Amino acid sequence: MKRGKLWLLCALLACLALPSGAHGFVVRAIPADRSVLERSPTRLQYWFSEDLEPRFSEIHLRDQTGQVLASGGVDPRNRALLALRAPSRLPDGAYVVELRPAFASDGHVIAESRVFFVGEAVGGVAGQTEAARAIPLEALWRALLNLANFVFFGASSLYALVLLPAWGSPGGAGLPRRVNRAMRNCLAVAVALAFAASLLALLQATMAFFNAGASQVLEGSLWQVVLIGSRFGDVWTFRFALLIFCAVLLFVAEYYRALMPGLAAGIWRGMPWLGALFIGLSMATSHAAGSTILPWLAIAVDWIHALAAAFWLGGALALALLLRAALAPLEGEAKRRAAQAALRRFSRLMGPLVALIVLSGLYTASNFLLSPADLDASYGRALTLKLLLLTPVVILAGWQRLHLRSGPPRLTKVLPPAWSARLAHTVEIGNALRLEAILMLLPLGAVAWLSATPVPEPPAPAVDIAAPASAQTVGGFSLSVSVIPGGPGFNTYDLLVSSGDGKADPLRIELQWVNPERALRSHWQRVERVEGGLYSGAGDEIDAPGEWQLLVDIFDEAGGRTRAAFQWEISEAAAIQQTRGPDLIHVLLLLALAAALAKIALPGFRKLVGALNLTALSAGIGLAVVALSLAVMAFGAGLIAQRQREYALALHPPPAIVNAVLPDAASLERGAALYRERCLVWQGQSADFRALRNRLGSARDDFLYAVVAEGWRSLPACEGQLSPEQRWDVVNYFRTFEARTRASE
Repeated sequence: MKRGKLWLLCALLACLALPSGAHGFVVRAIPADRSVLERSPTRLQYWFSEDLEPRFSEIHLRDQTGQVLASGGVDPRNRALLALRAPSRLPDGAYVVELRPAFASDGHVIAESRVFFVGEAVGGVAGQTEAARAIPLEALWRALLNLANFVFFGASSLYALVLLPAWGSPGGAGLPRRVNRAMRNCLAVAVALAFAASLLALLQATMAFFNAGASQVLEGSLWQVVLIGSRFGDVWTFRFALLIFCAVLLFVAEYYRALMPGLAAGIWRGMPWLGALFIGLSMATSHAAGSTILPWLAIAVDWIHALAAAFWLGGALALALLLRAALAPLEGEAKRRAAQAALRRFSRLMGPLVALIVLSGLYTASNFLLSPADLDASYGRALTLKLLLLTPVVILAGWQRLHLRSGPPRLTKVLPPAWSARLAHTVEIGNALRLEAILMLLPLGAVAWLSATPVPEPPAPAVDIAAPASAQTVGGFSLSVSVIPGGPGFNTYDLLVSSGDGKADPLRIELQWVNPERALRSHWQRVERVEGGLYSGAGDEIDAPGEWQLLVDIFDEAGGRTRAAFQWEISEAAAIQQTRGPDLIHVLLLLALAAALAKIALPGFRKLVGALNLTALSAGIGLAVVALSLAVMAFGAGLIAQRQREYALALHPPPAIVNAVLPDAASLERGAALYRERCLVWQGQSADFRALRNRLGSARDDFLYAVVAEGWRSLPACEGQLSPEQRWDVVNYFRTFEARTRASE
């Protein structure tokens, strides 16, 4: 299928899409699935597309007999990383890594296993992935919560935007008492339904986090752990408190309706904002939070999408329920006019909202449907089912809009007069709206099922690149070093150290990262001893691709120092890419969505302009001031960015000369000999010599090179005609005098 046809199909599937939940996925694995390793790994690491819940995420290593060899969890410095330290010297064979990540954005838990081999590949061993199926209990509570949120927001918005203008009394006293009572009951049922759905959500999330049954959750009060130890619990607690507040407001509005009608009316008018907040909380734990393309923007677009859909679905349900109470005492023409006043206003509002639903749905679909194969996955099939269920709703809604806007559609003109009159009467008194509301309940269940179904895993971010590793023997020590994952950003460093007799017991090990091309040096870091000869460290010193040096100093109990130096070519491809930038399709959809929002806001803007009573001159002056302000802001932003770049260059200018000599043990030995032979005058204890030593932590290599070649203050240059390589050897050796207080902290 060509890309254009795929996007066309995505448009059909997503034009009426409602919010749906998602699961994260592995974006980088070390070791890669089914990889064959020459030696035992020191650390297993799996990066995910979003943050995990540390208390409920697990990783286990088993041998091919099923015995658990090691266990781990979420890295405390990176909540998107599951890691464990592997036992040293694993024998040749097959190993299974069990992953059970609990995703913080939506509370979903996925179980899967991966395999790697040490030595040679072994047949008959394979990993398993949990089927991408929805959880029925999750689909149930999501359906109930969506229904409650949509009815609450749709009904409260209907009150302010449709019912008050259509049926409100001229004196501004509000709606008839029977309509107010029906509206109160509608909102109360929505709040009660939200309470029930929230309790079910907490039960299901706890069952998923602990992999336990409902009886275990309730008897052991495991739900309390979820409430206080997860992002899901934080959002749940806030939503529950907001529901209680909402229930109190409804009680106050009803209790003071007669005594303080202004207060009651103000509460009713504020209910849509509470409804929008309820829907926003659902977006915080929806698929949008796990989007790999600008998650904050995905949440905002999904929120707009859900609000528009909620007004349609919730407003239609509420209006269908309220029409019976509102029209009960009316007869004949009065009944028809009252119904048409509300129906036509509701129909007019739905036109621009459908455009929002279509555009925002397309944007959401473009985040997850990336290839034709995605349409054949569980998510694509669930989306197709929802489209099929929505089709009759769209047809019925369009037919009603045509009838209410311009009279009977052509279909009724070719029918027998009796049938045509009955169809017209059905639309005019709202019976067709009731049918539409009933039909909309069917796709709501499909939406909930879709919410509990994993989205297709995008192929682009999932890369398995071997972590850079190097080994060397120096000073009687054998070192094997791995940089994981080996790209710009956060990395861990594993050092396996052994001596000739196999019993390496150094006092401490320190390391430093150097980028010669930019004359950048990290602080010396003391690595942690894990077990035996395994040492580990972590940091974000590598901030850009290119050539980097890793200096490792090993100190023994006698105070001796052994230097090992490694050169690494850091590739941008090895960086952990949890997000990706928008493409042209996303930009165009966002522009179209912004235009639709502007069109909806245009009537309100026109009213504001009319109230200001602007003349041509004042309007021109206002536009000029706005344009000038925007220009000044743009100029200021550009100036600030330029100043920041200049400051960065002033703080770290490119070196005048690059140190091309690796400061390994051989360079230090040559430098020590040259220092003792050619730099005798430096070996005193003058104030300038002490000052130079104190500056070693911040001094750049090109500065020290100039000192060796030309001298500094009262210190003369080193004697003799030294070659550039010899001067760099002296610089490399002189750096060993640096005080390393930071390394021992």
